[in-house]
Amino acid sequence: MLSDRVKHIDASGIRKVFDLAATMKDPINLSIGQPDFDVPEPIKDAAIAAIRAGHNRYTQTQGIPELHAAIRAMLKEQKHFDPEATLITSAVSGGLLLAFLATLNPGDEVIIPDPYFVMYKHLATLCGAKPVMLDTYPDFRLRREALEPLLTERTKMLVVNSPCNPTGAVYTGDELRMVADLARSRSILVVSDETYESFVYDAPYTSMASLHPPTLLLSGFSKTYAMTGWRLGYAAGPGEVISAMTKLQQYTFVCAPSFAQRAGLTALDYDVSDLMAAYHRRRDLIYGGLRDAGYDVQKPAGSFYIFPRVPWGSDMEFVEQAIRNNLLIIPGSVFSERSSHFRIAFPVADDTIARGIEVLRRLRSR
Repeated sequence: MLSDRVKHIDASGIRKVFDLAATMKDPINLSIGQPDFDVPEPIKDAAIAAIRAGHNRYTQTQGIPELHAAIRAMLKEQKHFDPEATLITSAVSGGLLLAFLATLNPGDEVIIPDPYFVMYKHLATLCGAKPVMLDTYPDFRLRREALEPLLTERTKMLVVNSPCNPTGAVYTGDELRMVADLARSRSILVVSDETYESFVYDAPYTSMASLHPPTLLLSGFSKTYAMTGWRLGYAAGPGEVISAMTKLQQYTFVCAPSFAQRAGLTALDYDVSDLMAAYHRRRDLIYGGLRDAGYDVQKPAGSFYIFPRVPWGSDMEFVEQAIRNNLLIIPGSVFSERSSHFRIAFPVADDTIARGIEVLRRLRSR
């Protein structure tokens, strides 16, 4: 009864942990990848005003013109990127689906840095394409000597996620220029997922699109403004690709939520620097705590994740023991071809981080 394509896609390991969390009493939950602050009041007010003003119907498939103009102005000012076209999407997840469907044929190859956001691999499979994993261990950096041998005549797409989920890695300008050089020489589409662009802690952020204009840039409002349930994102890049994605959106998502598009105009003008400062502090807290407890861990330069190596056993064995101690974390094999690490999400209160570190300290010395 089921299609072959769905038989090759596993249920998300993250969702399994989410379901488990719902059955536990007061767990120390370091598994959920969404901001712990609420949508800022001015953005809520804009959404309520839009609903009351009657902005509750379908919009144009591509989204309202005012939001397109605001996003273009922001991209030009902040990322020095003037895309050929833009599309308002149903969050970045919707943009990813449309991008993969619009560009990939069966047999095409998609290069994905490993560790990776769970959706990339399965979307490639859904399209009949082959995910090709670029090993970035042990420090989660992009290296030419690792990437170049993976390129073949079938390579169609290269996915870049910076800041990265699950590692927190933020790629340098030199790394991105290397990717741009190889992509340009082989006519490979670079898809840059910049969902966590506001969560950058140690240096100014460099967008892939600022260095390589043919990039298809995907970003949105979910993480920066805690609008995860509002499903609002955007795609910006080559006109041919955006046109194809827009056509597919007609027959899938139809359009992004209308009230959220109106609220997005207010969100783009909202200053989140104080909120980001809190995440910077939490990054320092979780990283310092793990290092003091003896974990082998890279310091995340962005996002709100950290990806330590398990101190013993496999990732599943370690995570199962953590869960027995009322601590929810995610096994690294959910995000990787390896089973040597685990993911912690730290958009939580400081005391929750402290409680989690205490459990991990006990597990480390088992």
